[in-house]
Amino acid sequence: MKAGENLRIGLDGLIAHKLRSVLTALGIIFGVAAVIAMLSIGEGAREEALEQIRLMGMNNILIRARVPSEESLNNAQASFSPGLLALDAEAILEICPNVEFVVPQWEKNAAAQVGSERHDVRVIGTTPEYLRAFGYRLRAGRFLLPVDLPGQANVCVIGADIQRTFFRGNPAIGKELKIDDLWFSVVGVMESQSVPAKKVGSFEVRNLNMDVYIPLTTAQYKMARIIRDEQASVSVSRRGQVRSSNNDVAIPRDRLDQLTVKVTSEEWISEVTTVIERILARRHYGVPDYEVIVPEALLQQSQQTQKIFNIVMGAIAGISLLVGGIGIMNIMLASVLERTKEIGIRRAIGATQADVLGQFLFEAVFLSIVGGLVGIALGFGLTEAITLYAGWRTTVSPPAVLMAFTVSAMVGIAFGFYPARKAARQNPIESLRYE
Repeated sequence: MKAGENLRIGLDGLIAHKLRSVLTALGIIFGVAAVIAMLSIGEGAREEALEQIRLMGMNNILIRARVPSEESLNNAQASFSPGLLALDAEAILEICPNVEFVVPQWEKNAAAQVGSERHDVRVIGTTPEYLRAFGYRLRAGRFLLPVDLPGQANVCVIGADIQRTFFRGNPAIGKELKIDDLWFSVVGVMESQSVPAKKVGSFEVRNLNMDVYIPLTTAQYKMARIIRDEQASVSVSRRGQVRSSNNDVAIPRDRLDQLTVKVTSEEWISEVTTVIERILARRHYGVPDYEVIVPEALLQQSQQTQKIFNIVMGAIAGISLLVGGIGIMNIMLASVLERTKEIGIRRAIGATQADVLGQFLFEAVFLSIVGGLVGIALGFGLTEAITLYAGWRTTVSPPAVLMAFTVSAMVGIAFGFYPARKAARQNPIESLRYE
């Protein structure tokens, strides 16, 4: 028999039992949709983590100041720790030959105002190398210059959201921005950065679009920072000693919040990290009032975690495809039994075993392919729904779609072959006698 005729007979058999065919394909449909949705969640999380880690700089080592634990405060040496200072940066540059430069960072949450508009922003006191360290780009104007530091210039570079919020997207260069009680002239606007959704490891990635960058010297000598007792039970004295207090205490002007160490090459990151930890341990007298963060290590950890997540989610979704395949086999076996007499008639008028095998195998594969295509459409819909209602980032990758569709077709072949072979091997005479 011609292959086209064989396929037509198989298709007629599926159309004759529409409801049964649809119910049979449901397992494949939901299985493929689940595979695509699960893998899209994993891919979206992977891209988000990679994007956030890249914002920290792949060749960077971050040293963040932190409040020591109570156990550290009980140590007599705790009173000798000077905190994170520019002297730490100088020591790192002097001892580590593979460090290109170190960028200091001073931070404060403050209220910014333009006219009657008032919003909270994050003030970053830093140096001109900050832009090179993180690879950020300017949308307009310029960044901080070396000449801004000695004179403690009242200039600032604002994030993209600040321009939209205060200036309604209009040019902001040359405009005045009030931060606390100081007026700053806007000299630059940063390019918009993606807004992070969560932490990366133990590092809190903030919305960079609400940052205001000012010269480090301006921040240290013209702006004050206070630790309030309702925010922390540990404060910093004028000498820089860490101690418990119930009073509001001003943080010393030389105290920094972060040092960003730019390493010349990724191959030296591990060695430089080890040296930095030894330098800081000695300079801080063993007091853990800092945290060394390596973005490259965070990336590797995130990728390993994501790999495990994808395997688990893929396995769960794969079970749905397996259940769909079992459903196809059950329905096809029932169909073979129901159409026993039809099989006998076809064999009697000249159909071969290969013809009967091809007919029933085509039905199973057709159900899988159609179910796979519908499942792909449903999978895209699920990812959009997850992004819309759950707020998760999802990314449908072509390999995930191809894999899901290929698996669905293979399921049809694997689970449809046995019923088709059983139909083809039936005795024609006994089939004609079947009632």
